[in-house]
Amino acid sequence: MERIERRGLMAAMILAISCVALPAASAAQDASATRAYLRAVAEYFELPADEVSILADWSMPADEIPVALFVATRAGVSPEALVALRSSGRSWVELTGRYQVGASQLHVPFAQSPSSGLLLTAYEQYQAHPPGKWSQVSLSDQDIVTLVNVRVLSSALGIRPDDVLLRRASVNSFVEVYARSIG
Repeated sequence: MERIERRGLMAAMILAISCVALPAASAAQDASATRAYLRAVAEYFELPADEVSILADWSMPADEIPVALFVATRAGVSPEALVALRSSGRSWVELTGRYQVGASQLHVPFAQSPSSGLLLTAYEQYQAHPPGKWSQVSLSDQDIVTLVNVRVLSSALGIRPDDVLLRRASVNSFVEVYARSIG
């Protein structure tokens, strides 16, 4: 009987330890995946990884950091200014409008236009207008984040934009897309 109680106690201790260790391990994996993703973003924008990591310290979601860098590069403003404006509640739609980074600059060429999911509405609008009229395309914040990340990860991973978008459909973030693609 005492032996059974010890086994039960041991099993309970192992279970308790694993319940604490699993979230910690998951958090470490998430942090590692985010660092790898941010290094890829830094390489794409030809910036030191430390500079890009600093932007992550501002509590901006990792998926949005490439957007801040993309808009900053095109608009000639500092990424820190964009992060501050975004943190104050401004939308990417507002910020791209303010800095005149339009739908034509955000457009990503796909082998096949998205037929469902992310970017469906955006690409229906792109198709409805000739390229010279893409300024009339109305993008959402999610469209902007998706377009920039598809562009960056396609280049970083050396795969077609279509494949990045397809991989994004089965995970929660572009950080996960990158982590699963390299791991």
